Amino acid sequence: MEKMIGEGKVVCVTGASGYIASWLVKLLLQRGYTVKASIRDLSDGKKTEHLVSLDGAKERLQLFKANLLEEGSFDSVVDDCECVFHTASPVLLTVKNPQLWYVLSKTLAEEAAWKFAKENGIDLISLNPGCVIGPLLQPITLNLIVEMILNLTKEATFPNMIPYWVDVRDTAMAHIHAFEMASASGRYCLVGYNIHMSETANILRQLYPTLTISNECEAYPLVEGAQVSKVKALTLGVKFTPLEVTLRDTIESLKEKGFLKI
Repeated sequence: MEKMIGEGKVVCVTGASGYIASWLVKLLLQRGYTVKASIRDLSDGKKTEHLVSLDGAKERLQLFKANLLEEGSFDSVVDDCECVFHTASPVLLTVKNPQLWYVLSKTLAEEAAWKFAKENGIDLISLNPGCVIGPLLQPITLNLIVEMILNLTKEATFPNMIPYWVDVRDTAMAHIHAFEMASASGRYCLVGYNIHMSETANILRQLYPTLTISNECEAYPLVEGAQVSKVKALTLGVKFTPLEVTLRDTIESLKEKGFLKI
């Protein structure tokens, strides 16, 4: 039997029950890695059941309780690991616009990480995905971005914005490639497709002609960010999933999880 690329290697995934992290754990196990995964509450089956049921989990997945706000709680998790995939990020979503505060927390965390890595001689790579969509592995948890797709099926208007769409599976695989490729370094932005929400809605209408999709754009000024190049991300071997496939898989997953009735 051919040896898998991760066989005999131990890695860590923090915040393992999250949307991207769950896929990261799944793909790491598929590649033969032993995964030490951190979760804030091991007693919550909603956070663990989808992980322990993954192929290879029984043999090569170890779950640890850890909280970023508790100093030293990650010591045993990262011990003996060749790589730490750090996806956990603490932020209290008690403000009027939680998404903006979440983005801010990620930005400040990355700045602190680069400073710490430089001061301590740590090899750090950061990956910054756009609006991540695609199938969900968690049983009942819905993240803010996937909720935007769900809202297209039930709200009268959609946001006047041009999201940076990227598939969750491409995002997770990019993390793995960044570890496996010796040439990987620095900062990567992961953006598959950059189209207006109206175009996204049109694709969904073509895929699901019987589904009621919002057709009216909100009147506030267009929210558009700077153009993001794919060139550096492509050096990781990332092959961006066609947006039509990602949107279809997102809708099918929302149906399967009970968020959407068709």
